[in-house]
Amino acid sequence: MRTLIFRTVAPYFTSLMLIYSVFVLLRGHNEPGGGFIGGLIAASALAIYGVACGVSPVRRAIRFHPMAIAGFGLFMAAIAGVMSIFVDVPFLTGLWIYPKVFGVELKLSTTLIFDIGVYLVVLGSITSTALALEERERD
Repeated sequence: MRTLIFRTVAPYFTSLMLIYSVFVLLRGHNEPGGGFIGGLIAASALAIYGVACGVSPVRRAIRFHPMAIAGFGLFMAAIAGVMSIFVDVPFLTGLWIYPKVFGVELKLSTTLIFDIGVYLVVLGSITSTALALEERERD
């Protein structure tokens, strides 16, 4: 399935899917969506790119080992939970701050940090699995 059309379109389609996955991630902590589905969309994009162009271009594009990305995501999710202990509330309780940046009020929360962590865990683990399967198929 490595046709010329697929190899030509795959990088553009992958970048479009990655942008959409970030949109779903950022939309999700207030509405349906979030880290899990955003991570699945991003991992699917990298899998499509891997099928079209091979595993080594995907590994060069993500720069880090996929399981290192998953490990960092797990660390972020744990940090989001631990932050609540310092404020003397139960573990994984959402905390919000409202800083003003250039006159615009931002709503930042530990929920967003947790969602980004879940996004990275799903992205790293699914991408690692997909790349391993693709490498095995090519051999």
